[in-house]
Amino acid sequence: MNAPIAGPPDPASARGPLPGYLDHARIGPLSRRAAAALTAATALAGRADPADLDRLFALGDAARDSAARLLDARPHEITLVPSTSNGLFTVAAALHGPGTVLVPRGEFPANVYPWLRFAGRGGPDVRLLDPDGPRHISPDLLRRHLSPDVTALTVSAVDSLTGHLAPLAALKEILGPDRLLIVDAIQGLGAVPLETDAADVLVSGGQKWLRAGWGAALLLIRDRCGERLAPGLGGWAGVTDPFAVRHPAPSLPGAAAHLATNPDFPAAAAIGAAVDDLLGQGGPAAAGIRIRSTLAELLDRARRAGAEILSDGLAPRERAGIGSFRLPGHASDSVHRALEAAGVITTRRDEWIRLSPHTSTPAAAVDLFAEALRSLARRTTRSHGDTRVGTTGPTRATTTSTSTSTSTSTSTESSTHPKAQAHAHAPTSTPTDAQESPCPTS
Repeated sequence: MNAPIAGPPDPASARGPLPGYLDHARIGPLSRRAAAALTAATALAGRADPADLDRLFALGDAARDSAARLLDARPHEITLVPSTSNGLFTVAAALHGPGTVLVPRGEFPANVYPWLRFAGRGGPDVRLLDPDGPRHISPDLLRRHLSPDVTALTVSAVDSLTGHLAPLAALKEILGPDRLLIVDAIQGLGAVPLETDAADVLVSGGQKWLRAGWGAALLLIRDRCGERLAPGLGGWAGVTDPFAVRHPAPSLPGAAAHLATNPDFPAAAAIGAAVDDLLGQGGPAAAGIRIRSTLAELLDRARRAGAEILSDGLAPRERAGIGSFRLPGHASDSVHRALEAAGVITTRRDEWIRLSPHTSTPAAAVDLFAEALRSLARRTTRSHGDTRVGTTGPTRATTTSTSTSTSTSTSTESSTHPKAQAHAHAPTSTPTDAQESPCPTS
């Protein structure tokens, strides 16, 4: 027998994430506008009157039009897919060999497995590139590996651990018009300006910086490369006459040819509303200024506490909304637990603690973070340099259940976990809360 459905959330949890929530690179709690759109679209689906269904379907078109404005694209160059991973598998199925696709080593596995799975099954071979110093991809690195057999480069717009922002325009210039630049944009879209016009193909879900939740992702396929991508996963929703008496039917023009089925329309409404919200607040440029400023303050406080910053040599414009640090003399799991006990929510990746603020992050978050680090330093001093002092006891009783759940999942996070489903997370318990199962995420 199925477990009973939980009742309405505790009113206290509806206030949204904790003031010290610094984990948007993992989950961006649903924005109010996205949550309202999701609720309204779900109500339409519940009524299922013909007029309501027409309105529901129109939400998908509206989301596509909004995404076109954000990505400086034509609406028919964009379609909606269930997730970033699904979009990347769609592209991998569409990109036929022979040839070689370059993949920077250390990419989040969402941007590795699609290419490995289709290599030898009609897709191009895969060549992994070792990082170039603190940058996960650079023009020099690409130039050194650009042999005649290379047909594409796939790269994250922003590295999920270092926060390095890939120079997409420079990479595309080196690739030239005959090779594809494929971009996993989920760690950058909505956080900082991206050189999206350089991308031949771009994929991004909405559950991180867009704060739109799960179920819908943007897939951009530029007209300039459309003929090079066969509709490998395109199904009945991607053809001109899905209800024809006989099949196959011709594929739809543009990115829609790669649709396997209809999108999740409530999720489409949420991501469309999130994009509209971003554009209404000044777009990625305005968001990037605020997010980078907050991140710079956080990293500065970490340095003052004696922390080592991962890839600290990056120029300000080379770093997006992500920064990672470690405290010498303190175990990373102890630092992570101590931060959470102080109300500061982060992600732990092995020895590194990742920070990822948002435009919605209040100034109080910086103070909470700094005080938590000072508290660790005071305990170290009292213990005469005993490196075990970073270990904390059970989470304080005053910590919310949301905070405790996040600790359980993030403290075990690893990009090589066998259950990793790239860029996917469990549903949140409330529209603005970030509570999930212990699945690793980017």
